[in-house]
Amino acid sequence: MTTPITQQEAPAVVAPERVILCMKWGTKYGPEYVNRLYAMVRRHLRGEFRFVCLTDRTEGIRPEVECFPIPSLELPAGSPERGWTKLTTFSTELVEGYGLKGTALFLDLDVVIVGDITQFFYVPGEFLIIHDWKRPWRITGNSSVYRFELGRHPEVLVKFRAEFDAIRQKFRNEQAYLSDEMQAKGMLRYWDDAWCASYKYHCIPRWPTNYWRAPFIPKDARILIFHGVMNPPDALAGRSNGNWRHAKPAPWIADHWHE
Repeated sequence: MTTPITQQEAPAVVAPERVILCMKWGTKYGPEYVNRLYAMVRRHLRGEFRFVCLTDRTEGIRPEVECFPIPSLELPAGSPERGWTKLTTFSTELVEGYGLKGTALFLDLDVVIVGDITQFFYVPGEFLIIHDWKRPWRITGNSSVYRFELGRHPEVLVKFRAEFDAIRQKFRNEQAYLSDEMQAKGMLRYWDDAWCASYKYHCIPRWPTNYWRAPFIPKDARILIFHGVMNPPDALAGRSNGNWRHAKPAPWIADHWHE
């Protein structure tokens, strides 16, 4: 079993080649998600960085964000995409076509940053990802937050394209496949368990106290992850969207999730 590593403080001198990478396609998330993510990063990341959004729609995205097309998965016609698009962050197009270089920290659009994320760039390791909370005995990571060096590991995408049918039969989604590939390379490592907290599992009080106690920010959390059917607007309003975990409104979300 791969174990979490000990975190280290960021060095006093900040390297300039730091890229925050996000991805937006379709209409599920509007430009406000990109804009608010940029604003949260600006408030919580010390030093300079590039903020890049891979997207098929640039309308309404603030000018500080660099927008580039999402590289093609190059799957056979009619093949189900089923959430594999994040694997294109390993495309050589990002380096050769878009001129990106350095260390990339990928963030899902619906995360809420509540603390300093500078150290995410300086923890030792080739590839870091969130360890799955629900089934910690598995190696599978949660790809809401992962870090890698741009231009490295293009074989992850090359193999996926060449063996798509077999891979989608073996793995449920891109994060399972990606975790397995990095584990095979001996490069899979996890963030400190406290840094990336699940809103569903860690912020909502346990039953039955969740019916009278409001959600809270766990100690030492830096990034809150919204996986499943609840997103920041739902947490703010106390909507469960069909999730079995009842939650009261969390008005403090608005203190963090804004431009």
